[in-house]
Amino acid sequence: MAAIDATFGAYLIGVIMSAVLYGVTVMQTWYYYAGYPTDPWHIKLLVAAVFLSDTMHQALITHSIYIYLVKDILAPAGLGDLVWSLLIEVLFNAVTALLVQSFLTMRVYRLSNKSIVATASVMTVVVTEFVLSIIYVSKAMTFETFADLTKLKTLSSAINATTAAADVMIAGCLCFLLQKSRTGFRRSDTMINKLIIFSINTGLLTSILAIASLISISVWPDAFIYIAFYFCLGRMYCNSLLATLNARRIIRGESTDDSMSLQGVKKTNQSPMPNNISIKIDTTHELVRDDVQDEYSSTSAEMKTPVHVV
Repeated sequence: MAAIDATFGAYLIGVIMSAVLYGVTVMQTWYYYAGYPTDPWHIKLLVAAVFLSDTMHQALITHSIYIYLVKDILAPAGLGDLVWSLLIEVLFNAVTALLVQSFLTMRVYRLSNKSIVATASVMTVVVTEFVLSIIYVSKAMTFETFADLTKLKTLSSAINATTAAADVMIAGCLCFLLQKSRTGFRRSDTMINKLIIFSINTGLLTSILAIASLISISVWPDAFIYIAFYFCLGRMYCNSLLATLNARRIIRGESTDDSMSLQGVKKTNQSPMPNNISIKIDTTHELVRDDVQDEYSSTSAEMKTPVHVV
C-alpha cells in the first residue's frame, strides 16, 4: 500500500469535500421544495429519491472513514482490510447517476422530437454504467483487502469511462438540439444561449470528476486518490439536478416577451408588401408545457398579419 497521505489522507479529504457538497445539496433541496410547490409529483419524487440516495452515500463513506481512522486506530494492520460500507457506497453512487442521467435523457427525447435513435444511444451508455457498477459491487463483496480490490481495476476504469461518456453525450445532444431550436427572436435566442452554457457546465463538472478518477486509478493504482474523486461524483450529480430545476426562473426571467418552443419552431419569413398596405404584427404567446415545467419548456410565438388598406 502507498504512503498514508496518498491513501487514507486522500480518503479523508474526499469524505470532507463530499460532506461540504452534501451541505449544498441540503440547501438546494430545501430551496426546490420551497420555491416550486406546484411541480408535478413525479419530479418531486425524483428529487426525494436522489436526495435519499445521496444521503445514504454520505452516511456510508462517513461510517467507513470512522472505522479506519477511529475504531481501528490502534490496529494499523486492519487498515488494509475492506469495510463493507466502502463497497456498498458504490451502489448508491450508481443509483444517483442513473436517476439524474435518465432525467436528462428524457430531455434529449423531448427536444429531439421523440427521436428513438438519439434517446436509445444515450440511454444504452447510462444503463451500461449502472450494470457495470452492480457487477463491481457484487464482485468486490467477495474480497477482504484493498490488495484484492486491485483485481477490479479494469472494471473500475470502465465505470468511470462510461460515466464520462454518458455525461458528454447528454451535454452534446442537448447543446446540438438547442442550437437547432433557435427562432431568430433576440430574447429567446439569448435564453437558448444560457441553456447551452448551462448544459455544458453541468455535464462538464461530472465528466471532469469521472475522468480524474479514471486517470488517478491508472497512474496511482495503489493510492486512494481515485476514491476521493469518486466520493464527490454522486454529490455533483445531485447538485446538477437541483441546480437545473432551481435555475428555471432565472433562465426564463429575461425571455417573457419573445417566446419560443423547443419542439421545433419554424422561423417566419416576411415577404415584401405593397406600399399602400400597412402590416400590423401581433405576437400571441402560447404556453407549451411538458411533463415538467423547466427551463426547456417555454412559449411559442405565432405571427399574425391582419391587412389594413390605407
